[in-house]
Amino acid sequence: MTPGKSGVAEQPLRAPLNLKFDYTRSVGPTIGAFVTALRDRKVIGARGSDGRIHVPPPEFDPSTHEPMTDFVDVSDTGTVVTWTWMPEPIDGQPLTHPFAWALIKLDGADTSILHAVDAGSPEAMSTGMRVRVRWADERTGHIRDIACFEPGESDAGKSDSASTATASGDNLVTGIITPVDLHYTHTASFEESFYLRGLAAGKVIGGRTGPGAKVYVPPRSASPTDGIPTTEQVEVSDKGIVTTFCIVNVPFMGQQIKPPYVAAYVLLDGADIPFLHLILDCDASEVRMGMRVEAVWKPKDEWEYSLKNISHFRPTGEPDADYDTYKHHL
Repeated sequence: MTPGKSGVAEQPLRAPLNLKFDYTRSVGPTIGAFVTALRDRKVIGARGSDGRIHVPPPEFDPSTHEPMTDFVDVSDTGTVVTWTWMPEPIDGQPLTHPFAWALIKLDGADTSILHAVDAGSPEAMSTGMRVRVRWADERTGHIRDIACFEPGESDAGKSDSASTATASGDNLVTGIITPVDLHYTHTASFEESFYLRGLAAGKVIGGRTGPGAKVYVPPRSASPTDGIPTTEQVEVSDKGIVTTFCIVNVPFMGQQIKPPYVAAYVLLDGADIPFLHLILDCDASEVRMGMRVEAVWKPKDEWEYSLKNISHFRPTGEPDADYDTYKHHL
């Protein structure tokens, strides 16, 4: 804790945060073949340079680093190598009731796959027990096509089809989407806290190590040149100069502003370090280095402890700054 202006010790700010998004990635030919096989109720591995069958197949050989392309069908039945019990499942896990996480070595494979086993109780689990895949009713080409494993032997046994090894073209899964939903509590540092409290009051407050030192906005915990904490608070202007910028023309998932728009580094008057924000209220082609801009604040009743209180920056109409005044801040 650090005394505030009133002399009363201020607690650091704390807030629950939720990082939630759909992680989308292309899978390539190796992982693509693996998830395509899962979609078709089959499991494949890939043979490495040492002859071992890897399940799931890595994209590159652990020894030679060459692409893994020698696909081999394996069984959907295997043996539990090791396990641990999950007494209280959390959202997003394979099962909503208690289950086991286990490393399972499928028949025909030399490595283990991690998945859930629906065993009913920890007493029903054991190292060396036999388990089989329980397939999802609806399959899309994802590891979740295996709903879980369950005790017992497979009726089907080892797959007798080699079609998965040559899956290609329109049949091959090319991408997967994995939801990410991370909940945590963030405790702000002293410097973050006075910066965020300033924004909640409609002010921009930077930090420096002492008189004559550089003013950082947002403030850093310490100066990168000498390691001295930037505990001295300095209120700066909400007007500044565009130093460098880029015009965003490419749309992407979750984008909240229609392209084209400008993301720019703005050097606020009184600060020594520019920070990134949006430049709006003008055509993107009009933005330039040295342009004078000012903050556009959201309505006061929408303010919180966030830089989002500043909706964006807009041109002030003042003459551009001379390059020599900001060339050391690029």
